[in-house]
Amino acid sequence: MIKKIAILILTVGIFANCSSSDEENIPSTSFDRGAMLTNLADNIIIPSYQNFRVTMNTLKADGSVFVETPTQDNLNKLRISWKAAYKSWQNIEMYNLGEAENLQYKFYMNIYPLSVTDVENNIASGNYDLAIANNHDAQGFPALDYLLYGVANTDASILEKYTTDANSQGYKTYLTDVLNQMSTLTNQVVSDWETSYRSEFISSTSNTATSAVNKLVNDYVFYYEKGLRANKIGIPAGIFSADALPEKVEAFYNNEISKELALESLQAVVNLFEGANGTGLEEYLEALDREDLATAISAQFISAKTQIENLNPSFSVQVSSDNSQMTLAYDELQKAVVLLKVDMLQAFNISVDYVDADGD
Repeated sequence: MIKKIAILILTVGIFANCSSSDEENIPSTSFDRGAMLTNLADNIIIPSYQNFRVTMNTLKADGSVFVETPTQDNLNKLRISWKAAYKSWQNIEMYNLGEAENLQYKFYMNIYPLSVTDVENNIASGNYDLAIANNHDAQGFPALDYLLYGVANTDASILEKYTTDANSQGYKTYLTDVLNQMSTLTNQVVSDWETSYRSEFISSTSNTATSAVNKLVNDYVFYYEKGLRANKIGIPAGIFSADALPEKVEAFYNNEISKELALESLQAVVNLFEGANGTGLEEYLEALDREDLATAISAQFISAKTQIENLNPSFSVQVSSDNSQMTLAYDELQKAVVLLKVDMLQAFNISVDYVDADGD
């Protein structure tokens, strides 16, 4: 009889735990998570996607003009639109949500360093499929970087690739295909946010691994740690290797804007944290009586920005000339990782949903 009562009590306890609302795992506060998601969607995420779509449309149009008439003026115009779109991209790369997650959008847009071998083999053969994973590092902004700046040593020689080269049509076709792929995927992702996904996103306020709040915060921390800190700074500086790797910077072939892209990326991180004059992660921390942590994170972002601003416009030049300044920038970015990944996630009662494999 005692054994049966014990089993009954255990069963009731398990049932109670399984049937309890996810809301019980949300930190105790009157903070409105739905209002935060609405602000972030309507004032940061969707406008950033829409702006990127505009810059992407311009980039594609300028690419078409260049392919039709490969002149120096049209090359210059295409380069300007490439840079504008690349900067705009920094504001949306962190959002691996909705259709972006389904399509693995970011893997088609900005995987670097580029595989030049794959690009040239694709162009030479004319037989390639940009939808397969093997071509993730042969397309997107890095491919355009190479095709507009690195395919030859001088502008005159670059233009020859699209005019008098034996396979000039192959280069023009590849440029067109890369732009079409980027544009098609972008339109799908933005349309998803503008139609069905927004309402799904702002209503997903529970504290589960698949809820919008948890996925957004994890994407945010992952992007800061990997996309910004490691990819843009740490890997080229040799933090994770025996030697510095200047060829692994973002926009390597342009070789003038890697710092500009990094600062744009960091500003995107700050914007989401602060909520763009609305409710963001900072206000959520303050509602949990963690204003001390919110202040520490903001201060560390400022310190990291200051150090990055001291770097050469070209990170590859900086790495080659004085890599110690790059490692200092990495150190300032790294100081915020613990604040975000440990302290902030603990405050929100959110678990990390990705594997940390870089040994930091």
